[in-house]
Amino acid sequence: MNKSELITAISNATSLSKKDASAALDAMLSTIMAEVAAGNKVSLLGFGTFEKRHREARIGRNPRTGEATEIPESDVPAFKAGKGFKDKVNPPAPPKKAAKKPAKKKQTKGKKK
Repeated sequence: MNKSELITAISNATSLSKKDASAALDAMLSTIMAEVAAGNKVSLLGFGTFEKRHREARIGRNPRTGEATEIPESDVPAFKAGKGFKDKVNPPAPPKKAAKKPAKKKQTKGKKK
């Protein structure tokens, strides 16, 4: 699904026109990007969390030549899916019923004569 298809889906699911759905989506995305760029987390309950993560400088290798090269430190956007999103993508298996254990036989004492 691309952005225009998402706008159409939002418009169909709500009473918004495509123009209003597009404006709402653009506002949401620009707000998330601005907050993450400022170092803030954006948590959408049931969906996930957007945040900025720092990567330290490290040594990498050019796959063509094998030459070592330094990769500079950087900040990258990250997304961690929430439980609701994960469960939608991969529904949890229904709980298994515990197998009944056979009843223990009572030991009867023999009659005394």
